[in-house]
Amino acid sequence: MSGLQDKVVIVTGGARGIGAAVAARMARDGATVVVTDLLDEQGAKTASEIRGLFLRHDVTSEDGWKSVVEATVERYGRVDGLVNNAGIAAGTPLESETLEQFERVLKVNLTGVFLGLKAVIEAMRTAGGGSIVNIASISGLIGLPGVSGYGASKWGVRGLTKIAATELGRHRIRVNAVNPGVIYTPMTMERNAQLGEGNFPPAPLGRIGVPEEIGEAVSFLISDAASYMTGAEITVDGGWTSGQAMTTQHPDTTGGTAPDPGVQVNSL
Repeated sequence: MSGLQDKVVIVTGGARGIGAAVAARMARDGATVVVTDLLDEQGAKTASEIRGLFLRHDVTSEDGWKSVVEATVERYGRVDGLVNNAGIAAGTPLESETLEQFERVLKVNLTGVFLGLKAVIEAMRTAGGGSIVNIASISGLIGLPGVSGYGASKWGVRGLTKIAATELGRHRIRVNAVNPGVIYTPMTMERNAQLGEGNFPPAPLGRIGVPEEIGEAVSFLISDAASYMTGAEITVDGGWTSGQAMTTQHPDTTGGTAPDPGVQVNSL
């Protein structure tokens, strides 16, 4: 992948799963990557493996965002890219989801993206431009049952992506989104996701995805190869939302018991 050499990119929720795969892909493509997460040990390990920097980071904190951007600029002199990947999931039917759960998911998944967008504008403007990728979800493309807070947050991320793209284009800052389908991560493993052909019939390709496939899409959008793309979305879901009939029951890979609302994990 061309266009990432010498770029400095922040990846939130980068300790494991999709975030770690994104960080690794961009590092191989020449970027210097700052991994942020609440998972200290895993985050430090991921950053060490790609010769990057790990910073502990709560994406719901405006001061936390300020510290991350300042530390990145102090260490590397600039910020060229941001991947808003950090998120939490809740797989609870609407009637059962509590206000606390709903608001917590929105705070991490949507407010966290909002704060990230705001936090990097000045640094990117100073650098002469930049590229931001927000990790949304197929839950923000269709009305999947059992994920009211999560789905609402991802619909919001898609809208915020387009609004930011229209506002920031004049500063040469591009803003795009990636919509993953069911991806094999620690989060989906807890919901019985299985790799291999034929293990996910709802997708025309017949399988779930792997984090590296999301990493490829994100690295492209961050890079100069996507220099005329902003306000766009790439859906990486094996064709699940391509138009075939959807099941009425949410798949086990994204439903079931929600994780602790205080645990920050990777987005689906």
